Formats: sequence, structure tokens, C-alpha cells
Amino acid sequence: MLATHKSPFSGAWYPEDAAEVECLLLERFAESERRTGSFLFPGALGYVVPHAGPAYSGTVAAAVYRSLREQRPERIVMLAFPHHGGLSGVVSPDTERISTPLGEVSLDGSFGGFPRVPESQVCDHSFEIQLPFLQTAAPGSRLTPLYVGRMDAAERRAAASRLAAVWRPGVVFLASSDFTHYGRSFGHVPFPADGDIAARLRELDYTCLDAAGSLDSALFLDTIGARKATVCGTGPIALLLDVLRALGDDTIYQSVLDYQTSGEITGDYRQSVSYAAVGYFPRSAFELDEGDRHALLDAAEATLDGLRQTGERRCEVAAGSPRLSAHSGAFVSLHQGEELLGCVGNCAGRKPLREEIGDLTLAAALDDPRFRPAAGERGPIDIELSVLTPLRRIRDAAEFHVGRHGARLSLGNRSGLLLPQVAASRGWTAEDFWRALARKSMLAPHAWCDPKARLDIFEAQVFGK
Repeated sequence: MLATHKSPFSGAWYPEDAAEVECLLLERFAESERRTGSFLFPGALGYVVPHAGPAYSGTVAAAVYRSLREQRPERIVMLAFPHHGGLSGVVSPDTERISTPLGEVSLDGSFGGFPRVPESQVCDHSFEIQLPFLQTAAPGSRLTPLYVGRMDAAERRAAASRLAAVWRPGVVFLASSDFTHYGRSFGHVPFPADGDIAARLRELDYTCLDAAGSLDSALFLDTIGARKATVCGTGPIALLLDVLRALGDDTIYQSVLDYQTSGEITGDYRQSVSYAAVGYFPRSAFELDEGDRHALLDAAEATLDGLRQTGERRCEVAAGSPRLSAHSGAFVSLHQGEELLGCVGNCAGRKPLREEIGDLTLAAALDDPRFRPAAGERGPIDIELSVLTPLRRIRDAAEFHVGRHGARLSLGNRSGLLLPQVAASRGWTAEDFWRALARKSMLAPHAWCDPKARLDIFEAQVFGK
């Protein structure tokens, strides 16, 4: 066993001087907060983090490491891979410590009981570029590096089961990967480097991210193959998804924390690598506390009252905690007794939630084409807010649970969405729900069974006054 391994990426991929490394990381962390805001969803079970040099992917990577700094996990299991290939299964480097300009990092390769191999056989920046970030953000966490090689589906499930069996609260998994590698030097030029390239790269990357959000490793890998996507860390990501599935918790949802391309950074898209920071959070991470629920309801009520009194479209911004600065899907429903007057929302959140609620309240009162404007109705109007988790794609409607999940159905150029409380209030079965959703989407009654149909589920925190 090699007692201490000196990282060869020090002085090459990042500065060799400790003060320069600290300054560089401080800048990346500050830029990350500027881009994504100060609020961080708590309690992720796993992340995907990029691994280019800190000058390139460091800002996006910092979105993950800022979260880990708040989370303070007991153990971090880094799922990496050797870019040179040639590895089968999952292994751990046979070394006790790795040195960087910020000092030595102790390694614990015992987690999961995977084979040990010489450090020289697997040494790769997919793991070692993460070390200065880990030393900065999580110095108290035990670190287990695992290199992921070729595996078929059964072998990957077996490895995931081993990791899930030794998981306990306080253990967080990180999968190291960059996304699209575009350009002739990568042998990947699916479209020209013209004025549309940034949008095309984003569409390609988000197609892959969307598939990863299903937590279905087969769907993720099928999508990578179908799109011929040059995502380098497919092995670590697929293993992470299988671990999350093996943990047996179907209340995990993916959130993209940040995304950027090197083309955006350098201004040269002829050769560009995409970077994404992704977190996998339990349902509870997206819930609002009582104070924030009241703040949103107060803002919605003040917005609606102002509209009815003055006729002006003026949004009230909710007070509340930093949680309301995050972007979350939300719907505003207006009722008088059992009668629905309007319901408008979106699945992702175009603005911070504290601002979005006012916009949605105005839209529900004035712009829902199914109803006459609710703002003109006499008498009190009840307000119901639904704050959504991220959507999770499913391939089988059996994963839907009536009363707990809402869903979106898409087929061709038609789509529709129903909130979870709709089924609960009507006493529907799951089939009743899907039939109603197909009808709302102006599709055939069993459209959700069509192999070409796309099904997404979500949960919602529903509250009102």
C-alpha cells in the first residue's frame, strides 16, 4: 500500500501554491452564490459534480460544495472513473492519503468492501480534481474514493446494493462527470458552432439531465445512447441512480443547482465542455415552514385584494425566509365554495417563489381561459397555493400513487397537468386520474399507455386561506 500519494494535478490543473488555490476557490464559491443565490436545499443524498479545472468548472462545482459545507456529512463517497478506460467493476485506490497544496487528505477505502488496486492504475482527475474543494468545504468528512469501470446492469445493481446496504444517515454520494464534449477534438460535432449552439448544447445536456432525474439508470443510459451524448461519467452517474433506487425511497427528486459551458466562459464554442451541478433531495427538502406558507398566502391575498379594489395588476412580494428566494414550481387556485374560479401555475418557477406567487395570483384571477375573470366576482374568494417538488419522469404508470402524486402527460404537441389534490377531492382511482388527465390534454382516453407518451410525477405542499 502506498502511504501517501502526491496528486499530479497540483501545479497543472490548478495552482501549486496553497494561497493561490485558496484564493481561486474563494472566488469560485463567491461566483456560485452570485449565480444561484444564497439559499441551499438541505439534506441531499447524492450529487453530480463536474471535474474540469477549477478555472472552468469550478463555479458550477461550487454549487455542490457550498451545499456540502452546510450539510457537513459524516462520510463522502466519491464515484469517479479513469478516463483512460480499461477498468471493470468498482475499485478503491490502494493508498492511505493524497497530498495537495492544501495538505494531506486521509482516505477510507473500506466502505462497501470493494477490491483495492494500485493508485497508479486508476489515478485520474475525475477524483483528484475534487480534493481541494473537499478540503475547503468538508474538512471533517471521511472520504471514500471509488473508481467505477465497465459493468452490465446486473453488476451495477449488485454494486449499488452493496453501497446501499452500508449507507446510513450522514453518508453522501458524489458522482463525478462532465456533460457534452463538443468539437472536432472530441470527435463530436452534431450541429454547427453557429448562433444557436448555446441553446442546442443546453437542450442536449438537459435531455440527459432530465433522464437522470428519473432515477432510472436504464432510461438514463438509453438516452445517452440515443442522443450519442458525450457525457464522460455515465458509469458513476448510473451507479448513483441505482444506489438511490436501492435505498428504497421513492420520494427523492433531482434539482439542477447550476449549469454552464466552457464556451460561455471563453466565448469560443468551437470546442466546449458542459458542466452541471445536480442534487438528489428527499421530498422534505422542498417543504415550506409555517412562516413561509403564511408569507406566501399574505402576498397572494394582498395581490388579489389590490387587483379587485383598483383594477391594477400589481404584485405583492412575499416576505419570509431565504427559502422563498429559490425557484420552485407553484400553482395558485381560486375558489368560491366548491366552484373553481381559476388555476394557473408552472412546473419549474420562472422567478423566485416570493415574486412568482403574485404573478400567478394575477394570472389565476384574470388569465385562465377556462373561466370568466375571477377578479370580477362578488364575495370572498378562497386562495389555495400548491408548491411543487421537481418533476420526476416515470416509464410505468404503476409508479404513480393517487392522492400523493400529481402528474403531467405529454404526447406529441399536447400535454396537460393535474395537481394531486384533484384526485383526492373527487375520490378518484389512479385510472380515473389518468383518464381525466388525458381528457384535459385533449388526448385519447388511454393516451398514458401509449409507448410514446411521456409521464412525469411530482408531489405538492398544498395550503390556503
